[in-house]
Amino acid sequence: MKHLFNIFIVSLVILSGCGQKPKAPVKDPIPQKQIITYNFDSDSAFFFVKEQTLFGPRVPGSKAHAECARYLYKTLSRFTDATVIQTYKSRVFDGTVFEGKNIIGSINPNAQKRILLCAHWDSRPYADHDPDPENFNTPIDGANDGASGVGVLLEVARNLSLQKPEIGVDIIFFDLEDYGPPEKLKKENSDEMWGLGSQYWSKNPHKTGYSAYYGVLLDMVGGTNPQFYQEQLSTYFAPRIVNKIWKVAKNLGYEDTFISEQGIIVNDDHLYINQYANIPTIDIIHQNPTDAERPFYKHWHTVNDNIDNIDAESLNIVGTVILAVIAEE
Repeated sequence: MKHLFNIFIVSLVILSGCGQKPKAPVKDPIPQKQIITYNFDSDSAFFFVKEQTLFGPRVPGSKAHAECARYLYKTLSRFTDATVIQTYKSRVFDGTVFEGKNIIGSINPNAQKRILLCAHWDSRPYADHDPDPENFNTPIDGANDGASGVGVLLEVARNLSLQKPEIGVDIIFFDLEDYGPPEKLKKENSDEMWGLGSQYWSKNPHKTGYSAYYGVLLDMVGGTNPQFYQEQLSTYFAPRIVNKIWKVAKNLGYEDTFISEQGIIVNDDHLYINQYANIPTIDIIHQNPTDAERPFYKHWHTVNDNIDNIDAESLNIVGTVILAVIAEE
């Protein structure tokens, strides 16, 4: 060993005499952010929508409502790290008290940065915009008005379970959204008789001190050739999030669906999340701003809001945009 050491010293002297300097140590490369890509499956999303409608109208207090709640909890639990049902009592417009169930799943529950994705899962007890007055008191399937947003978010959750994002994602299915007064009983100051589940959660979040970077509500996203104008409460409370999502949609080639023009004001679940939870939240909702009589999806609050009028490609567009937004985070 001593002989080898002396040779090493001589070598250093020779190198020094030749004017050579020891090479600087190689620095470790700067770690690159992982590029995440997702593959939204429109057939899977359509399946999730159809499964909800097979229970029948999901009107609070009904057997279909109870059975669908169990299905949604079980399905969401497969794809999330923590799942809970938030139960509460709410009085609807006619004085009836129902037990509501907000179904909540969390991915990466300990992550500091979080986004909130939500939709409502109950369906309307009245087809009060049906062209046939005989159907006004008929409960609807709510395939688009409710089930479509839930179906998209279940498929989003399935994707996130296969490749976890760096951020946390919370998915909420709100209950008692669509039990507002029928059109013939509509009266002044009746707006807060809608969105009862989101009102409750916004004032009583599932975790004390819960907050999110921003929120996205999906409503009526499964009709053929949907038009998602920029809803006015969304642009008021969360203009940056609107611009972000519509930009992603444009980059994906969906600018004819996500239309960069002002829409109407919609009193939807996102209003209460903004007002009471102080989370900037937008609403992606099918609108017809120029039609005062029918400002939404053409089968809105009619008996024809059923699975036959759900378009898998529409589900695909919305789901692909949402997953692209998450990947960018």
